Amino acid sequence: MAAGSPYKSSSNLFSNSSSNSHPPSLIMNGPCAACKMLRRRCAEKCVLAPYFPRNEPLKFVIAHKVFGASNIIKMLQELPEEQRADAVNSMVYEANARIQDPVYGCTGVICLLQKQITDLQAEVAKSKAEIFNIQCQNDNLVSVIANMGLSQQYQDLISDQMHPPHNNTTSWALHD
Repeated sequence: MAAGSPYKSSSNLFSNSSSNSHPPSLIMNGPCAACKMLRRRCAEKCVLAPYFPRNEPLKFVIAHKVFGASNIIKMLQELPEEQRADAVNSMVYEANARIQDPVYGCTGVICLLQKQITDLQAEVAKSKAEIFNIQCQNDNLVSVIANMGLSQQYQDLISDQMHPPHNNTTSWALHD
């Protein structure tokens, strides 16, 4: 491996993520990752250099594998400069998804996420229904307990009216 090889450090792979929509400032020590892979001289105003720096070679390899260099260049030239970094990040993401799933690509990921959302929404609805049922059962139980307490008090009241307490002291006093 050469001393100035871009493959030496992989810690900064994909470091200019979508958090910055403007191209990173460059200090040119050699060709960008795109020009190096394409084995061409990297011009001072290389369209690819701000988005495929030499320390991120896999970023271009992935995008190039799916879109091709000429299509990437065309897409970037058609966009305003402030949108290019986001476009490159999207192309790399889409290319990576296409490599992992050649049939569906990003669409497969989107469908999977939509299914997860639908499943989770159904689970939330089921949980809410269970909570509602438990609350109804709790309310019914409280009502039954309250009615039982009132019923016992009512029965005691009726029993007291039908069987008044005898006052034994007065009845004995009369018989003396």
